[in-house]
Amino acid sequence: MMITINPKLNELVPNFKIGTITYHNIAISESPQMIKGRFQLFTESLRLEERNAADYPGVTEYRKVFKSLAIDPSRYRPASEALLRRVLSGKDLPPINSGVDVNNFFSIRFGIPIGLYNLDKIQGDVQIDLGDAEDTYEGLNGREMNMEGKLLSKDEVGAFGSPIVDSKRTMVDESVKNALHIVYLQPSMDKSEAHELLESMAKMFTQVNGGSAEIQVI
Repeated sequence: MMITINPKLNELVPNFKIGTITYHNIAISESPQMIKGRFQLFTESLRLEERNAADYPGVTEYRKVFKSLAIDPSRYRPASEALLRRVLSGKDLPPINSGVDVNNFFSIRFGIPIGLYNLDKIQGDVQIDLGDAEDTYEGLNGREMNMEGKLLSKDEVGAFGSPIVDSKRTMVDESVKNALHIVYLQPSMDKSEAHELLESMAKMFTQVNGGSAEIQVI
C-alpha cells in the first residue's frame, strides 16, 4: 500500500507533511486500568494549568493549516482541538477501547489531529487530498459527512478519514488485528522531530496493544 499526498496541498501549505504508523498483529481490548488512570491524571493536570485550547502550539498551527486550505476551523474544528476543548471544559472522554483511547491520548498530548484506522478495511493505495463532491461517508458521529473541500484520506473505495471526523467504515474495534495511524504533523516540525514523535507513539501503542510497527514520514 502506497500513501501519497496530493502535491497541491504542499502548494497551499508549505512543508505539509504526515506521519504514518502501520501496525500488524495487534490485540485491541478494553483499555487496561493503567491507561485509564494515566489518561485521567493527564487530563486533570491539563485542567489545573487553566489554559485554553488555543494556547497549544499544535492547535494554533493546525487552525492555520485549515485556513490555508480554505477550511473554516471554527465551523469544522480539527479533531485534536475538539478533544482538548472537551477536556479543558471539565468533560470526561468515555473509554472506548485500548486503540482509540491511546490514540486520543496522543492527539491531546501533541495537539494535532491523528486518525487510527482498520488497515484490513482499507483497499488499495491511500491519498491525502482535498475532497470533491463525491466524497461522503457515515462519520463516527453518526452523521452523513459531505467532505467536499475538506482535508481527507481516501482509498480505492473512497474517502474514509479526515482530521475533522473519521468514517465508520474503517473504525477500530476489538476485532481489529492490523491498523494504520495517520498523523497530521505540524508543518513547522522537521523530519527528525517527526520521526521521534512517531517512534514514541509506536512504542507506547505496541506496549499496550502488542504487535509490530513501521513508521514513515511523508
